[in-house]
Amino acid sequence: MKVLVTDPIADAGLDRLREAGHEVETGYELEGDALHEAVADAHALVVRSGTEVTRELLESAPDLRIVGRAGIGVDNIDIDAATDHGVIVANAPEGNVRAAAEHTVAMAFASARSIPQAHSRLNNGEWAKSEYLGTEVNAKTLGVVGLGRVGQEVAKRLAALGMDLVAYDPYISEERADQLGAELAELDSVLDRADFLTIHTPLTPETENLIGEEELAKLEGGYVVNCARGGIIDEPALAAAVEDGTLAGAALDVFGEEPLPDDSPLLDVDDIIVTPHLGASTSAAQEHVATSIADQVLAAFADEPVVNALNAPSMDAAAFPRVEPYIGIAETAGEIAVQLLDDRIERVEIAYEGDIADEEIDLVTASALKGVFKPSQMHVNSVNAQGVAEERGIEVTESKRRQSDDFQSLVTVTVEGETDSVAVEGTLFNGEDPRIVRVDGYRVDAIPGGQMVIARNTDEPGVIGLIGSVMGEYDINIAGMYNARETIGGEALTVYNVDHEIPEGAREKLLDDDRIIDITYIALDGVEIGR
Repeated sequence: MKVLVTDPIADAGLDRLREAGHEVETGYELEGDALHEAVADAHALVVRSGTEVTRELLESAPDLRIVGRAGIGVDNIDIDAATDHGVIVANAPEGNVRAAAEHTVAMAFASARSIPQAHSRLNNGEWAKSEYLGTEVNAKTLGVVGLGRVGQEVAKRLAALGMDLVAYDPYISEERADQLGAELAELDSVLDRADFLTIHTPLTPETENLIGEEELAKLEGGYVVNCARGGIIDEPALAAAVEDGTLAGAALDVFGEEPLPDDSPLLDVDDIIVTPHLGASTSAAQEHVATSIADQVLAAFADEPVVNALNAPSMDAAAFPRVEPYIGIAETAGEIAVQLLDDRIERVEIAYEGDIADEEIDLVTASALKGVFKPSQMHVNSVNAQGVAEERGIEVTESKRRQSDDFQSLVTVTVEGETDSVAVEGTLFNGEDPRIVRVDGYRVDAIPGGQMVIARNTDEPGVIGLIGSVMGEYDINIAGMYNARETIGGEALTVYNVDHEIPEGAREKLLDDDRIIDITYIALDGVEIGR
């Protein structure tokens, strides 16, 4: 498969992709039409912050499976558009966490002790020892806006140096904050109490210009450090607050516009330290993010969970082997159920019983929906399946029950219309042998793969023989047969695993017999499906 890399990443990541047998094309200067042409046949796109992944670019890449961001921030990627196109968006949040945290701590010290300014003056021949009176961090209060991975690492390091911690993050629990020794508070309270403020949130509509003139005024006499994303702090307001002495200093590694324009007011204030987005710029971090995103591309190619997917179900790699067999079972169950439904789909329920109910099942649910929509020939995968259901007004529910009456684990996919519903149930025998064990309440033991014929008929002598004879007449070999009935003389259902598609002539001949209620042919290996 083809991997297009449009921003520089470490060779370790490129080598991992090539060693796996994939074609890797680098195009660090690509833009405009040339970029659209290059991505047209790509299966993966790897970027950093330099490439804008727009809806138009995604529309140019019909084979694209994944966009990998070698780093944390994804504000240059249209995630909604990627989801609409069934494209996974993944980042590498762990690879540069340590580097970003260490740079933040370094910037805090540099600002508090005026290190760059003193260095510059000494280089110019000035011994300005008496002009710089620094600030110690010990016994000071660190305000953390965003207590995510990097924020937590910064908090740990500066708490170890004697700082008190107060944090604003509406998405973290009190318990986790307590573990870090941080007090959670509203933003205004954090600003009022902080001697140093450090920013660690993504850039979103909610966080854009989060720290403006009013917020900076609450930090009187303090320091501001931002090594997260540009645009969170009002830069002209920050420059003014430091220049007029409201703030003692500031240190920024990220900016609303990058590269930082020559006319930026930040460059005119001596007590503002700026670095050119160096937070992740260590050799170790660059190698980590490159290999991490390469591994996620390889996982996407192998239809395995992408651990840092931002718009698709993911799971811990250690849990995947326990769940993996049920992914295929759920997809097959959904595919069978929808073709047996004599109605328009209004609801889909996926029920989990037994051991599987204790696992992360988002990926299994997405696969069930993928199976439900597969016969429609729509481009549906685990990324956009939930969105497709919402778009079509189909209600999707999950249920879990830790006990199963007959099996160690059981997955049931039920599709419902206004007047009809069909349930298909699947499990594993001996922990590794997948089986469809019930179809619409009939107990069967069918292999969930290849091509199948499902017959509904009255429970009378000779019906199964008739079906076998007609299939033999049309040279259709029966590889397996699984029969069940409601009651003696009632309705019966039989699942046949067959080697070939049942021709329309054979189906019509069978339906001419009054004892046969319906015949449905289902192909589970990607070939045509009909009824």
